[in-house]
Amino acid sequence: MTAGDLSPADIPVVILCGGMGTRLREASEKLPKPLVDIGGRPILWHIMKTYSEHGFRRFVLALGYKSDLIKQYFLDYRHLTSDFTLHLGADGAESEPVFHGTAAKEDWEITFVETGLTTATAARIRRVAQHLDADRFALTYGDGIGDVDITGALRHHVEQGLLGTLTGVHPSSRYGEMRVEGDTVVEFNEKPTLADGWVNGGFFVFEREFVDKYLDDDPAVMLESAPLQQLARDRQLSVYEHEGFWMGMDTFRDWTELNGLWDAGRAPWKIWED
Repeated sequence: MTAGDLSPADIPVVILCGGMGTRLREASEKLPKPLVDIGGRPILWHIMKTYSEHGFRRFVLALGYKSDLIKQYFLDYRHLTSDFTLHLGADGAESEPVFHGTAAKEDWEITFVETGLTTATAARIRRVAQHLDADRFALTYGDGIGDVDITGALRHHVEQGLLGTLTGVHPSSRYGEMRVEGDTVVEFNEKPTLADGWVNGGFFVFEREFVDKYLDDDPAVMLESAPLQQLARDRQLSVYEHEGFWMGMDTFRDWTELNGLWDAGRAPWKIWED
């Protein structure tokens, strides 16, 4: 297998952006969950930067709740991320902004697809099918972040030769973990990683035929239920094991923790240079 076989720049990346983020209400009451920020940028942007660092540039956003805000963010992207000068005339006339620097330098092609307000994940993927014009596509959630080696996941997928690959991660415990000898605590870890077992961390790679064989337009079906269960029964689902950092931004506590890592300059998922 050569690097040319992978062609990440030609592989569409579907990002599920339809969620309401009801458990994140303190941070997302007026925003769709993918726009909730980490360090002043939406988590969606962080996810896209991660893929971009691995050579992906074509994104398909499966939209739902408050989709207009996600569209507007990217329509205004250059204004939001660049320095510029604006001349306001005495007669109220406004010139075109003169931009300074290269802050908005992403070479991204983004397709925005309305997939329904309450549509479950399987149908959201089905409803973007017309934009999946390559032999395979990547897929992830709009609220999970990590230092996943996406290049490695793609290589693993090609080597396995199956229809689908998901990234397996070890979740962090919500509780302090103790190692005890007798009546004495000899080791205490505030947020240990649970090393036993794997959970679905997203960062999927699928062959295009997965959509036609396993997904339909039933708006109630979750990707994680019938489609992935059937794919596993058919022995067509491999796992790419990720031992590094991964975190889903499900709660206000998660949001606070992710922002704390970013603010401290210790964000493991920041694999790109500013």
